[in-house]
Amino acid sequence: MIKVGITGGIGSGKSVVAQLLSIYGIPVYIADIESKLLTDTSPVIRKELITLLGPEAYIPCGLNRTFLASCIFNNTKLLQKVNAIIHPVVSEHYLMWTKKQSSLITAIESAILFESGFEALVDIRLMVYAPKEIRIQRAMQRENTSQKEIIQRIENQMDDEIKKERSDYVIYNDMQSPLIPQIENFLDMLYSKFV
Repeated sequence: MIKVGITGGIGSGKSVVAQLLSIYGIPVYIADIESKLLTDTSPVIRKELITLLGPEAYIPCGLNRTFLASCIFNNTKLLQKVNAIIHPVVSEHYLMWTKKQSSLITAIESAILFESGFEALVDIRLMVYAPKEIRIQRAMQRENTSQKEIIQRIENQMDDEIKKERSDYVIYNDMQSPLIPQIENFLDMLYSKFV
């Protein structure tokens, strides 16, 4: 089985590419959704976050996201400790998920593929790239938030040029290059090289 890691910055269109791959029959693990579920349900994560942050870390329905956000805001050391608790559990969950798939190719979509260490779990790193101006407009429309807030979030993510260098394949989602032919070329390359 070939494992593909899909990444890209906010507003790049990585979720669109993930949806298109799933239409082509590629099962896709959405790391953001799964990690939110796991932080609510995993006894391992719950125990370690309560040890780190105190009992306020959880409310009856799951993780107290407002409290967590206030703790890690502008505290990179604490954020790293939180990630060191969550990411290994997500990694293990993803690997168990792949074992249940019968497809020749599977994928994981993660905005933090490189930062989380998920890149070590995949065979091919696929980046979805879009110019910064387009990313800002898309994110502002989708999240109904200010340009300043989106720019701040972009600046807190790994630089796109670094992601590009560390990726094996790049799909351009720049409003000029059609996505379908690029995805078909990517899949052709995978099937010819690896399958």
